[in-house]
Amino acid sequence: MSMKPDRVEASRTVDAPFIEDRGGRSGEVTGTTPGLSLDQDLEPLDADERQAMEAAARHAIAYRGRLADAPAVPQVRPAGLAGRFDAPLPAKGEEALSVIENLVAEASEGLHAHTSPRFFGYVCGGSMPVGAAADFLVTAWGQNSASSWESPSVAAIEQTVCRWCLDLLGLPPDCGVGIVTGATVANIQAIIAARDALLARQGWDVGARGLFGAPEIPVLIGAEAHSAPVAGLRYAGLGIGQALRLETDGEGRVHLAALEAALAGCNGPPLVVLQAGQINTGAFDPFAEAIPMVRERGGWVHVDGAFGLWVHAVPELRGRLAGVDAADSWAVDLHKWLNAPYDSGLCIVRDRAALVDAMTARGAYLPDLGETWEPSDSTLELSRRARGVPSYAILRHLGADGVRTMIARHCALAAYLAETLSPEPGIEILNEIASNQVAIACGNDDLTSRVLERVQTNGKVYPSHGVWRGRRIIRVSIINHATDRDDIDLLADELRTAVRQEA
Repeated sequence: MSMKPDRVEASRTVDAPFIEDRGGRSGEVTGTTPGLSLDQDLEPLDADERQAMEAAARHAIAYRGRLADAPAVPQVRPAGLAGRFDAPLPAKGEEALSVIENLVAEASEGLHAHTSPRFFGYVCGGSMPVGAAADFLVTAWGQNSASSWESPSVAAIEQTVCRWCLDLLGLPPDCGVGIVTGATVANIQAIIAARDALLARQGWDVGARGLFGAPEIPVLIGAEAHSAPVAGLRYAGLGIGQALRLETDGEGRVHLAALEAALAGCNGPPLVVLQAGQINTGAFDPFAEAIPMVRERGGWVHVDGAFGLWVHAVPELRGRLAGVDAADSWAVDLHKWLNAPYDSGLCIVRDRAALVDAMTARGAYLPDLGETWEPSDSTLELSRRARGVPSYAILRHLGADGVRTMIARHCALAAYLAETLSPEPGIEILNEIASNQVAIACGNDDLTSRVLERVQTNGKVYPSHGVWRGRRIIRVSIINHATDRDDIDLLADELRTAVRQEA
């Protein structure tokens, strides 16, 4: 177990902060309140604050610079951090620079290399450096980005992000879009919008009357759906237990016969949740056939496309999810395949009015902007950071061709990994390669678990675990912007070696 690192001692505390005046001289602030004088002519940043911000940038750059050679696992897990951060809150504060230096010293051993090109777990995007750089600005700007009047530049930037993403994803340009924290919230919002719209079609105003006594909404969802839209059904008050789980095939795709039979039993317009990118196999539901079937029943189709919807951006791969653009709503992450920093996703609804009706919460104190696009009209939040700015920077940096090339490369690397490992005795590829996911088993569950533990402990690469069709698997997600063939070769070598050692 790693020992707690020595703390960097602060030379001064904020009782009497050290500042630099406009003439370059330094001194202490005095006054009746410790550390503050109301008549002191303070600069926006004193020397300590400026040094802290510079140190944070320096450490961030150094961290990224070490990723190529750094272990893909944390040096310590939770037990190894015990006591490091849970000291009592000190009565006296530290200098800003000291806080940053100590934070880096104490946290570094417990950081997981999620941004490494050799991290293949959990479908985690790599947070591209240009996006991370823009995120520095977002934090420094400190904009509350709910209002276009109060933060006009951010609103204009985010409108552009929405427009660019709709174009890239091949979705209708007049959709309503909310920039949210990720696909979990995107699914929740879209399901709430669907709920309200389906009830409105039956003459029920859920905003005014609530759900008590409301007509029932039939809900159909695949048996292999991700937990995010399932949770969305619960948060929307539709009840997980009320949803009919549809039978799926060996890749996790909804059986059309099962959907047809379920629709025949619906007593009202249904909500049908489909999937673009099954979490273990990367497979896509049969949208071209399924969506018209739901349309005939007056229903709403929502697509959980957290990572897989991005495949629709690539012309030569678009056929794999043909018809997905005919849905009523979609959820997609920006921090997955776009590799934006975390806290970024899109809730997309074909009928913008349905999204706004479900989400808007304009207060009387906010300016009346008429038909002006308002960020808060399409999200659950009235206060939030400018989370669309890093994605804007990444999209400008890559361009449409760069985004498409990255996605296509990752899909090709997934196929390459499967082809490389398939001949190896003791290794079984359990899925067709539809996108960037590879599901691997090693004989039996016990051997699969031991192989994964050995690979993760070695720390050169990091795939993650999963369960597919009742079997434990090693799940590989190829989605980091910097991952290349050499990284895949290293992963394959680590898996082959571990199988031979554990068999």
